[in-house]
Amino acid sequence: MKLDLTLRRAGALALASFLAGTAPAALMAQTPADTLVIGDAIDDIVSIDPHEAFEFSGTDLINNTYDTLVELDPTKPGELVPGLAESWDVAEDGVTYTFKMRPGVTFASGNPVRAEDAAFSLQRVVKLNKTPAFILTQFGFTPENVEEMITFDGDTVTMKTDQPYAPSFVYNCLTAAVGSIVDKETVMANDANGDMGNEWLKSNTAGTGAYVLLSYKPSDSYILEAREGHWRGDAKLKRVFMRHIPEGATNRLLLERGDIDISREVTSVDIEGMAGNADIRVETDLAGYIYYVSANQKKEALANPKVLEAMRWAIDYQGMTESFLKGEQTVHQAFLPRGYLGSIEETPYSLDIEKAKALLEESGVELPLNIKMSVRNSQNRTDMAQSMQNTFAQVGINLTLSIAEGAEVLGEYRARQHDLTLQSWGPDYPDPHTNASTFVINGDNSDEAKLTGSLAWRNAYDPGELMTMTQAAVIERDTDKRRAMYEEIQRKHRDTSPFITMFQENNRTAMRTNVKNFYTGGTVDSVTYWLAEK
Repeated sequence: MKLDLTLRRAGALALASFLAGTAPAALMAQTPADTLVIGDAIDDIVSIDPHEAFEFSGTDLINNTYDTLVELDPTKPGELVPGLAESWDVAEDGVTYTFKMRPGVTFASGNPVRAEDAAFSLQRVVKLNKTPAFILTQFGFTPENVEEMITFDGDTVTMKTDQPYAPSFVYNCLTAAVGSIVDKETVMANDANGDMGNEWLKSNTAGTGAYVLLSYKPSDSYILEAREGHWRGDAKLKRVFMRHIPEGATNRLLLERGDIDISREVTSVDIEGMAGNADIRVETDLAGYIYYVSANQKKEALANPKVLEAMRWAIDYQGMTESFLKGEQTVHQAFLPRGYLGSIEETPYSLDIEKAKALLEESGVELPLNIKMSVRNSQNRTDMAQSMQNTFAQVGINLTLSIAEGAEVLGEYRARQHDLTLQSWGPDYPDPHTNASTFVINGDNSDEAKLTGSLAWRNAYDPGELMTMTQAAVIERDTDKRRAMYEEIQRKHRDTSPFITMFQENNRTAMRTNVKNFYTGGTVDSVTYWLAEK
């Protein structure tokens, strides 16, 4: 799409200056009126092909340049709404899903959106078999069978799964970025050596979203431009200009000067420093990340239920969130983030030194208990670990901290060589099975199995009946019953497993006060630009 030549001269000058990395003095306190300028760290982008991208920044871009058959409503977190499919249904057999395409929708190229494009897109995910493909292949699709399992006829797409699942599970998975519908004609016109346009889509877009990609410079910036006549309604602002600005202090400076409208990288210190600035506000909502401590069940003392329970009572959850984690984390003690189907909000554990001491006495282990905890070398994690080291010492546990780079700590964790480890986890798709399968499912507890994608396996944890309960929950077709099942699973897991979930991360976004309706996506979705105004 060509750049709108009706831009006001000042706005065009400002945008050009931003692209050059500086803002002229005369425009330093004002971004272009029709452009949302954002500061964020975007060097995690590996690809912007929606069937390959699996990083936060990449999926944010995709959420605004592509649509899916089933969508999430950014104004009503977690609510499924029609997307490129105006309606859908599942047959009595529980495996045959049909999606009727919304009429009159076009891709950015002008090509009409057909059921053929939708079927091709889902087939393409499976055939490419990039990192996020498992979100669809878990339904039994393989490169060999996918053209038979996902088909189209007229304005209808039909998808057959390998067994009956909870329909909400299937629909939630289709809202993920990997479910994006691409323009088959445009993509295949850019095929190179049978890659189905993958190389081309790493730096171009071919979707139906409210925006199209105007320019992209890896680890530097991208510009999106609004489409006219989008099926959901035109975007409120003509452009989005994303600048790679990873440093919190730099974000604060540019935000206070008015050189950016929004910062997604400001630190707690920066937020406190801007508290008196009437031109800036900070909005907070829950993110999907949870922080937890896990105990290797191959270590005898850590497999003792009384020791694990004592540890739960020896952590100062509230104290941490009221001091160095203030505003960054919320106390949370279950594996599903708040906002997910079946999430629970009760936090029964708090710091109780005497109760923890009594439980350790009951455990029969020799005291003091000497344990190593592996921690990634980042400020908030080392602060958490030092707090735990202090309170654990008060109950008879000497905690030695092993602080190292993230790759080293993860390598040890995936090899089951840790004692305790402090980690974080973010969901892969907006359905409770995403975390339930990870924290509970362990199909083979042997070292040889190397099921490194399972956190249960990493901790040599045999979940027993919890695994059976989780396998039943993912196929329960009644949503209310399914919700109740996950609630029960989490309570049992919270009280008996070797996982101690402590916190859920907060999204904190600093913005100029004239910015309205900017949605970060919360726990289940990606950021939304098309509703933003200023």
